[in-house]
Amino acid sequence: MSIKRKMLAAAATLTVAAGVSTMGTVPAAAATPQCGPGCIQIFSAKFGTRDSPNFVETVFQGKALVGQPTIVAPPSSTDPAGDLIATHPASGNLVSEFFAAGMVSAAVNQHFGTETAAQIEFAPFGRRTGLCSGLAAAASQNEGLTLQPCSTPGTTVWIIDRADSIGTAAFPIVSGSTTDFAHPFAMIVHGNVARKRFPQIKVQRLRGNPDNVRISQLWGARNP
Repeated sequence: MSIKRKMLAAAATLTVAAGVSTMGTVPAAAATPQCGPGCIQIFSAKFGTRDSPNFVETVFQGKALVGQPTIVAPPSSTDPAGDLIATHPASGNLVSEFFAAGMVSAAVNQHFGTETAAQIEFAPFGRRTGLCSGLAAAASQNEGLTLQPCSTPGTTVWIIDRADSIGTAAFPIVSGSTTDFAHPFAMIVHGNVARKRFPQIKVQRLRGNPDNVRISQLWGARNP
């Protein structure tokens, strides 16, 4: 499968997982035009919706550096800091296929093998950097998301945890390096991000799962 087709397929995976169709009326563009149709925007359900995402995952200062934090920031059609693409192994987008590619552990595959997953690569103006949103080490409480080499197993893989989002279109996004399966480490955003200069996305143990997950740990995705 070509890189472009992989990007489109992975983006479709995330939007379908969010209960979103890419057909019909599409909101105004909120990523750079150069990023193209493979672009994906991940937004916090606490602060927005598909039509008005308000705050989306963004690379702090737009710098393609290992260790650069990923935060939530207003979407922009001119700032490439929010240009992200979703990718997955050529074999498909299930956790089991990431396992076959050596990107998640056997334990993660055992618990999440039938769920969808993706890597989120920083691609300013559509240029792939080989750096993905991830964690510097195996998931732990309150660890912040940063750019890491996409080749890094586990910590750069994100699981669309539909099993823990019963009754809602939004979903938790679980780290592929989690070792806690009763309350897996999932993305979270704290406080009023509009008042924070540095609203870094972090991971915390998922609470209230499967049917009462707090909104700060629920996310959606769309093609801008």
